[in-house]
Amino acid sequence: MAQLSRRGLLGATAAVGLLGVAACEGGEPAATPPFDPHDWASVRAQFALDPTVAHLSTFVFAPHPAGVRAAIEQHRAGFDRDPIGYLHAHEAQADRRVASAVMNYLGNGSDRVAFTDSTTLGLGLLYGGLRLGAGDEVLTTKHDFYATHEALRLRTLRDGVAVRQIELYSDPATASVDEIVGKLTAAVGPRTRVVAVTWVHSSTGVRLPIRAIADALAGRDVLLCVDGVHGFGAVDATPESLGCDFLVSGCHKWLHGPRGTGLIWGSDRGWSRFAPSVPSFDGRSLVAWLTAGKALTPPGPAATPGGYHSFEHRWALAEAFHLYENIGRDRVAGRVRELATRLKDGLAGIGGVELATPRDPELSAGVICCRIGNLQVDEVVGRLAAAKVVASATPYRTTYVRFGPGIANSEEHIDAALRAVRDLV
Repeated sequence: MAQLSRRGLLGATAAVGLLGVAACEGGEPAATPPFDPHDWASVRAQFALDPTVAHLSTFVFAPHPAGVRAAIEQHRAGFDRDPIGYLHAHEAQADRRVASAVMNYLGNGSDRVAFTDSTTLGLGLLYGGLRLGAGDEVLTTKHDFYATHEALRLRTLRDGVAVRQIELYSDPATASVDEIVGKLTAAVGPRTRVVAVTWVHSSTGVRLPIRAIADALAGRDVLLCVDGVHGFGAVDATPESLGCDFLVSGCHKWLHGPRGTGLIWGSDRGWSRFAPSVPSFDGRSLVAWLTAGKALTPPGPAATPGGYHSFEHRWALAEAFHLYENIGRDRVAGRVRELATRLKDGLAGIGGVELATPRDPELSAGVICCRIGNLQVDEVVGRLAAAKVVASATPYRTTYVRFGPGIANSEEHIDAALRAVRDLV
């Protein structure tokens, strides 16, 4: 049976969008600055950030590059002129374009990807939808963020699933692959069915060796689920190369995608143990509802919450992936590593600064956490802001000053941050 579109379900008549399909066809908006993907200065010029400020916290809530801004504006204007007509004229093509961009970036079929609006929503959908029986256990860590801990706590409240937290390292700065993998695998018990971890800890900057963890869990009846938000767009790795069963990430952090976008990638094994909790608006699901038939919706689309969304942002997600594809994901990861190493090395050479993040780039990514003398973290962040350096505070019981250099930064930004830190100690 032919797939039924949202337009078909609503019984709408044909309409023509008023702005054309340039954004959906990859047309370059006239206002976009000249872009040379091989020139980091040109890459930085794609962002409208204040050039007098060293923005080292864009990973918290990212600015949009020029292509994303232009696509959002074009779609927004189209919706404002003729919302129903623009939706019907562009929805199918825009959805395919985003799915294609995601597939190219992740390296496999888009049928494995569900779209969300954030990492938090993705984690809630994932941990609320995994099929777990009486006596099954979820093993997680003390290093994970609120969203993972709270999603699992709510699951426990709902149906009593057991959740256990462990510590993977005592000192983040000296954490090792053997310590992390050894402590985690030793904690996996006969009741453990899910291991819930975070790729890059926003609390310390430690990057977990996900591939080594996956290899150590091979042969066990355990799903490896990863909050990947601070590795996604900062580290050159695909979900399959990591070996995980689920990777959840927002796209409005290191990827610099539209604010309010995110995704869940799942393996075939992972999706087979998942049940959606929010109705999908995928056409195949709608056909099944109308005909009382069996839905043949692939797992990713079936897990994508339906309803009307901020389409101008979701459709502009393709531009973020295309930017990284044009630059080269390996070059992006190399740039993040280069700037992060420059900052870590500089901080390590300042007396009174205590790095919490490993110096080893194989155990870290772009997030860099530290203490500065005996100063309170909020005071440091405020004084750095006064010096035109934007840092952040880690939102955990143990707090650190946190930096995160990315593709919108330059070596001069790193040096400005180091000068400002020296002035504090």
